Amino acid sequence: MSFKLTILGCDSAIPTVDKQQTAQLLNINERFFLIDCGENTQVQLRKYQLSFQRISHVLISHLHGDHYYGLIGLITSMHLLGRNKGLHIYAHEALKEIINVQLSASNTNLNYPLFFHVLPKDEEKILFKDDNVVISNILLDHTIDCSGFLFKEISSKRKIIKEKINEHNIPHNKIDEINNGADYINDNNQVINNNELTSIISNLHSYAYCSDTRFSSRIVPIISDVDVLYHEATFSKDLVKRAVETGHSTTKEAANIAKKANVKKLLIGHYSKRYKDLNILLDESKQYFNNSSLTKEGDVFDFNSL
Repeated sequence: MSFKLTILGCDSAIPTVDKQQTAQLLNINERFFLIDCGENTQVQLRKYQLSFQRISHVLISHLHGDHYYGLIGLITSMHLLGRNKGLHIYAHEALKEIINVQLSASNTNLNYPLFFHVLPKDEEKILFKDDNVVISNILLDHTIDCSGFLFKEISSKRKIIKEKINEHNIPHNKIDEINNGADYINDNNQVINNNELTSIISNLHSYAYCSDTRFSSRIVPIISDVDVLYHEATFSKDLVKRAVETGHSTTKEAANIAKKANVKKLLIGHYSKRYKDLNILLDESKQYFNNSSLTKEGDVFDFNSL
């Protein structure tokens, strides 16, 4: 199954010509999840030839503008382009009123249903689950209510054991049924249990998105062993006091979270404008967690190739 992350924006509060505010698109088996929505997100989607209308769920970590100012524009563009399928938004409660005011002020009646799901302020729970993925929120330590998101791939199907198929001379036209959980009954009316013919799919992927937050070791067991962790690293390690004051993290802190959680790969982002050379931040992060990477607009991380 596909499991790809596209970086649409990875900078901090003020966008520039070449750097955009936070937004990411996660493709899980052709189901598309937009994670945060900085003000230029819909332009970035066009730039990288990603369809608006295939986005089914939008998750907003918190209500600082650089993480959601692009949302009303995206919602309206979907409407103008003739969308008719529902859009699910997961965010803190105040955003629902903000969206309603914006739509009312412009006398916009959407062609499609908008479903709003309130993020809890004081608990972590499953937000969404289907046959492909389960999504939970992660409580973070920012200056306002803020949530990260944990995506875990799941599968209701099992993997065919080819040797068993050959051993029992199972015809090809029965493979799909077995793949979907059916037992096989041979010509002698003997039932061969599905568990004997299939195995659990083990190469399922996981992604943890930790938006604006101070260092918080509390999240380590929650994100333990994920394939990829995105963790903001707004500041270099010498500005830890500034990071605490503004509700952010340093490179060293992000790397230490990755190390403690035993993740496979760390992505950093949300860079302060003071850094003209982002390799300074990357080099620091690698001192403490070697498999660290910068995020840059247009980057695509294919989890099947990690």
